[in-house]
Amino acid sequence: MQRFLYIIPILFLLSCATTKAPKEEFRGVWIATVANIDWPKHPDDDLAKKKQDFIGILDFYKKMNFNAAIVQVRTAGDAFYPTDLAPWSRYLTGTEGEAPKGFEKPLEWMIAETHKRGMEFHAWLNPYRATVSLDTSLLSKTHDYYQHPDWIIKYGKKNYYNPGLPEVREKFNSIIEELVTKYEVDAIHFDDYFYPYKVEGETFSDEETFKKYGLQDQTLEDWRRSNVDSLVKNVHETIKTNKPWVQFGISPFGVWKNRSTDPRGSDTKAGQTTYEDLYADPLLWVQEGWLDYLAPQVYWSMEYAVASHEVITTWWANNTPNTNLYVGNGTYKIKNNADKAWKKKNEIPKQLNFARDLENIDGNIFFSAKSLIGQHEKVNKKLQKKYYSLPAQNPGPLNKVVREIQLPAIGSVHLNNQVLDICISHTDDIPRFLNLYISKRGKTQLVGKEYLSESDRDGCYQLNLTEKQQRSNLQINISDAFGNQSAMQPINIK
Repeated sequence: MQRFLYIIPILFLLSCATTKAPKEEFRGVWIATVANIDWPKHPDDDLAKKKQDFIGILDFYKKMNFNAAIVQVRTAGDAFYPTDLAPWSRYLTGTEGEAPKGFEKPLEWMIAETHKRGMEFHAWLNPYRATVSLDTSLLSKTHDYYQHPDWIIKYGKKNYYNPGLPEVREKFNSIIEELVTKYEVDAIHFDDYFYPYKVEGETFSDEETFKKYGLQDQTLEDWRRSNVDSLVKNVHETIKTNKPWVQFGISPFGVWKNRSTDPRGSDTKAGQTTYEDLYADPLLWVQEGWLDYLAPQVYWSMEYAVASHEVITTWWANNTPNTNLYVGNGTYKIKNNADKAWKKKNEIPKQLNFARDLENIDGNIFFSAKSLIGQHEKVNKKLQKKYYSLPAQNPGPLNKVVREIQLPAIGSVHLNNQVLDICISHTDDIPRFLNLYISKRGKTQLVGKEYLSESDRDGCYQLNLTEKQQRSNLQINISDAFGNQSAMQPINIK
């Protein structure tokens, strides 16, 4: 098991020392599979190309020192992994319900490739979208649309699971339990789709379900929110019961409420809101401790009049102090939006600066993966040089269990030309990262990370070192899935 860890030259480190990049910061990217937005580029691509394209995404963001990939593994009642609970996704295989030939365990492979690059893997699911259109001819007969037609509600141009049905929530809970127990995922992630965005002139037909399950003093709106609350609470309990270190994160629509309808809301004029239209209440979820992180989608420019990025980001920072808070940034809008602010190369950098200046914000997530690859070179260079020149530790779960982490044992260290070979072993049951530091004047700087699998207790790594780096004080330690770290272990080059 050999991997390459690249330590950044000291001169480059010093040149970037003024950027004040935090030592701990979430740097995520959404990899969307629905409608083949990011991956696979086409479901009929051969296996080699599919793998090459996924690795290409990871390598691009690894080079940018991102530390998490949020990969969509369920788009609309389907799955990107073998399961009896949903048919294979047609976005992976071309035909829904048909297994990918020669690619029997795609999720295991994606997780392994992500971890090889020192990045966390967050499994992204859409809970309630049943179909992406009203054309059901492409659905597998094993899809819930056919297996449980009483669970499905047609609304607008899509079909949805009825969130008011206990059996819908129970099945989704089983889906989460399978993912958490069978796969080495670092987090479960939901996006903004709960009850559907409202369609003018249409009614979401759940009146009979409300009559059956609604409480006597509940309004329809409060009942709908309670259904989503139950889903979030149950999923949280399922995750933490099985693997307490696996995180749970949700990325809601950017506006909770406008101030015009609630004095606690943001000074915005959003046409729909997450509380009133999607019947989701992230403030309650945070208050109850059901989430490890919240990532509101603040996809507007800094000074956009209707919904300013600055105003909304500040509002979330002030109103959700009891969670890890990441900002969702709309990189897909760069030079691709009527708002003229997006024509400038500094819009995303301005947003990153603003987030880092707010005390309660712990990182960012970009939507979506393809938005920066092969384009916007000036933006990419600025991000890489000024903001992401150095790696950062990943924030841990909120239910941190304090554990003592033993020092890793160094089996061998050898220098061949400018390549340092190092083999280590450890005794931890839930390791997460091997961390590499340069120590200078009593201060340490993280310069490399490698993911440590729960199934591997030892491994060999290769580090490329310049002559100056070879004369530096190098140290390693390991951290566990809760964020605890061992003491530092010096590396003595032979």
